[in-house]
Amino acid sequence: MEIDSIIFDLDGTLWNSISGICEAWQAVLANYPKITKAVTPEDMQGCMGLPMDEIGRKLFPELDGALQRQLMKEFCETEQVYLEEHGGMLYPKLEETLEKLSQKYKLFIVSNCQDGYIQAFFKAHSLNKYFSDFECWGVTELSKGETNKIIMARNELKKPIYVGDTNGDAQSAKVAGIPFVYARYGFGKVEDYDYVIDRFEELLTLINDR
Repeated sequence: MEIDSIIFDLDGTLWNSISGICEAWQAVLANYPKITKAVTPEDMQGCMGLPMDEIGRKLFPELDGALQRQLMKEFCETEQVYLEEHGGMLYPKLEETLEKLSQKYKLFIVSNCQDGYIQAFFKAHSLNKYFSDFECWGVTELSKGETNKIIMARNELKKPIYVGDTNGDAQSAKVAGIPFVYARYGFGKVEDYDYVIDRFEELLTLINDR
């Protein structure tokens, strides 16, 4: 595969932070006794890959928009502090694979998360040294496909690929006009993809064999 760079999704591709996310929600909702909903891992799995405003609407459809936004703001602040300290579950052989990939390719992250979430991933696991740049919905407030375009233009990428685990990731690659590698071990079920991996380290074989 002739490429010059790799753009990664974060959740379901590089790590699984659902446990920490649920802890953060528990802390936030403890301040709202009238809200009886408990956010479960199953709830969050269905939200992974969505922009933050959509997550608020999906988790709390019965609440008005102002309260949804207030909850999401408090959650994002609480989540960031928690994940900076505790981190998430990295997928097997993640760092050693990133290290090998970074020796030959420029690596990037584009996510639908809030600003600060990717930084928490870096801080908790000291992985920023492998990445050249990153961008997120919390800064651009654009679709992931358009955010991919921003990363590509800003870094003058000619032949990137996008690695992700959801249909939204597949669509973002299509919008950006780049090949999509489906991380089948993640959260989503994707039918339309260019390449597929079942373990993160398979990227090394996939790239070298094509």
